[in-house]
Amino acid sequence: MHISKKLAEAYASGTPAFSFEFFPPKTSQGVQNLYDRMDRMHDLGPSFVDVTWGAGGSQSHLTCEMVHFAQTVVGLETCMHLTCTDMAKEKVDSALSEAYKAGCTNILALRGDPPRDTEKWQAIEGGFRYALDLVKYIRAKYGDHFDIGVAGYPEGCDDQKDQDILMAHLKEKVDAGGTFIVTQMFYDVDNFCAWVDRCRAEGITVPIVPGIMPIQTHAAFLRRANGMHCKIPQKWIDALEPIKNDDAAVREVGKGLVAEMCRRIIDHGVLALHFYTMNLAQSTKMVLEELDLVSRGGTPTKKALPWRQSLGLSRREEDVRPVFWKNRHKSYVARTQDWDEFPNGRWGDSRSPAFGELDAYGIGLKGTNEQNIKTWGKPESLRDISDIFVRFLQNDLKTLPWSEAPVTDEAQAIKNELIDLNRRGLLTITSQPSVNGAKSSDPVHGWGPPGGYVYQKAYLELLISPALITELIDRIDRTQTMTFHAVDKAGDARTNSNSDGPNAVTWGVFPGKEIVQPTIVETVSFLAWKDEAFRLGTDWANCHPAGSPSRKLIDYIMNNWYLINIVDNDFHSTRGIFDLFEGLQVKNLDGPLEGIEPTVNGHSPKPITELNGNHKVTNAKVFEEVLN
Repeated sequence: MHISKKLAEAYASGTPAFSFEFFPPKTSQGVQNLYDRMDRMHDLGPSFVDVTWGAGGSQSHLTCEMVHFAQTVVGLETCMHLTCTDMAKEKVDSALSEAYKAGCTNILALRGDPPRDTEKWQAIEGGFRYALDLVKYIRAKYGDHFDIGVAGYPEGCDDQKDQDILMAHLKEKVDAGGTFIVTQMFYDVDNFCAWVDRCRAEGITVPIVPGIMPIQTHAAFLRRANGMHCKIPQKWIDALEPIKNDDAAVREVGKGLVAEMCRRIIDHGVLALHFYTMNLAQSTKMVLEELDLVSRGGTPTKKALPWRQSLGLSRREEDVRPVFWKNRHKSYVARTQDWDEFPNGRWGDSRSPAFGELDAYGIGLKGTNEQNIKTWGKPESLRDISDIFVRFLQNDLKTLPWSEAPVTDEAQAIKNELIDLNRRGLLTITSQPSVNGAKSSDPVHGWGPPGGYVYQKAYLELLISPALITELIDRIDRTQTMTFHAVDKAGDARTNSNSDGPNAVTWGVFPGKEIVQPTIVETVSFLAWKDEAFRLGTDWANCHPAGSPSRKLIDYIMNNWYLINIVDNDFHSTRGIFDLFEGLQVKNLDGPLEGIEPTVNGHSPKPITELNGNHKVTNAKVFEEVLN
């Protein structure tokens, strides 16, 4: 979506929009850290983010990669900086093409700073001399595909302090096709407001987005303000100077000063704030919390769908996904990135999509061996494993091998039941409670347009001992309302579903719209997920030295246990899916591998041979049709 349209929505609703700026880090680890931070900051709900451009395109490949990641993987509306500095026309064309292919529809057209080894800015032969030239070129080549932002300078720029000349240049850029203005950082609110009034008097009517630099440390505050020749109000100097050596105190006081500045900007009728984050989150988040623009938990207040949307070029209309990747959004995007089209309105033919190979970027287990061992320890018994899952559910751990993010608020409704299962050696991977007509505005379960109602079936996916699964399948069969798919690493698969077609587990009813079914369970997708799920467990095992107790234990589970998903198709039922497991547990959780024996109400369960034979509730034919 164009930034100008997002800003128009903010003005129509009276709710200020905010956005973040990021720059390309210098190291590969810095890039990964930033990607993780961008992923977390998505939940603050920015209207857009922008990514800077190095002089002469020195980091152009990384800028383009970051734009693609933010737009397609994280699902953030992204604006790419593009400068004239040392940029031949061919480089500009290449950058615009990459932005287009990533689904980016916003460009901030800048002249840029001269390279460090050049005292005075000058255009290269065949390049663009001014940002005005770049605006004209983009508009002529791409029409209205890109929203084009331009820079505003309330306090002047390095090589031009005359505001009459700068205002005339700004008007030219807007008249040539600029659709919004982003300003340099500043702290003098009176000067900014006077500058905005002058823009309007000159006939510049496009949205103005003020650049806000949060305060991290006193030294950084002074360095950046002096580097940009920003006027610092005396009140700020008096407040920060006495505490300049206490970084925590500086951030706290700085939060109040910057928030007060933002309130004055908003009171002047400017309903947009653009934060120069310096690739950090905390100071920006503190200011937004002080302004009550985000919840203290950082949870976004509005979701179009129950899962995070990708904003890639061909994915904007995508509105159906399998539930299996609920906690691994980035992996799903990576494995489906080569699809020609994406489900819209319905899943379609389940045999048509081909999921990408497991060696694609972002699919395997993240982190180094040392980092993962530090996070999850060195489990030597099944109780150690179950304790890891319990700690995750209790928010003591932020990730699991199968979950990229902490447990969600939605899980609170079934948290105690999930903890109980894991303490009995039943390892839960993904789950959702049943929901019967929650309002679309509900802070936990809500999604979609206002005035609607959302529903979902209880869903549970877990790793289970092979000796327990026959008894579990018997119980599922007796309910008459539940369906399942079960498979082990070797591919021994069972289901009681009569079709490999999709089973909607989440849906919504909204005024003036057809019923939306954005989350489904489906056979082909489950088999693709199965490969990934067991691969993640094997990756976890391989974090530990060969022959170590931890590696043997995790490998044993991956090589012998089943992955099963269960859907309770009676969405009125709140506990039925957990009643299935009454009396099921693995005894001797503290013993060695050979001592891990399951029990059913204290007795030995049915032998696994019944599952591998012609068990009456299984439907191997469905799997055979899919696999063949």
